[in-house]
Amino acid sequence: MRPEKASIVSDLSEKLSRSPFVLVTDYQRMNVNHFADLRDRLAATGAEVHVVKNSFLKRAMTDSGLPDLADKLTGQTAVVTGDKDVAPVARILKSFVTEFKIAALKIGVVDKSILSTQELETLAELPTREVLLAQLLGLLLSPATNLVRLLNEPGSALARLLNAKASKMPAAEPPKAKPPAAEPTKPEENKTEAPEPEASKETAEAKKEAPGPESSKEEPPATEGAG
Repeated sequence: MRPEKASIVSDLSEKLSRSPFVLVTDYQRMNVNHFADLRDRLAATGAEVHVVKNSFLKRAMTDSGLPDLADKLTGQTAVVTGDKDVAPVARILKSFVTEFKIAALKIGVVDKSILSTQELETLAELPTREVLLAQLLGLLLSPATNLVRLLNEPGSALARLLNAKASKMPAAEPPKAKPPAAEPTKPEENKTEAPEPEASKETAEAKKEAPGPESSKEEPPATEGAG
């Protein structure tokens, strides 16, 4: 390769290495005014457009470690690079294509991943980086606030439950004192006379009603004297 061509490839390779994205557009039917207009629109996002030969772009992408797009690099090609977010750049290109029917997106590489034309158009519909960061921050803060509330709520609920149960429970009685242990009795005190067995009432009454031995003898009836 000639030194001048090698210098062009080296400069292009350096631009591709610094840029987080590479968008390839069709330069066909673009005039000088179109190209100047597109360049001015892209400058607001920190991006720039360059018309390059496909052979130079293939070599520069290989040197930069980017995916091989050789089969997609046909026709008149312009490459768009930048140092910021790709979404605003894709939005400008999509708007430019809709307005002038030129500079159609062919393919793109974002963070060394190949994106089709449809994926680039979807990317163009995304909000700006600042808006996305604000939305992400809101999503992160909202669950954190809810998490703190949820962590505090069970503790509060438990405290209310314990207070409610405590108010319904009767006051605890003081523990009763244990009676003193009985002293062991002496052997003499342990001896007690057994009570005599008492006769039952029926036996006592039967003895009262039973006639004595004398009363049980009946006197013979008196005999009338003779004559």
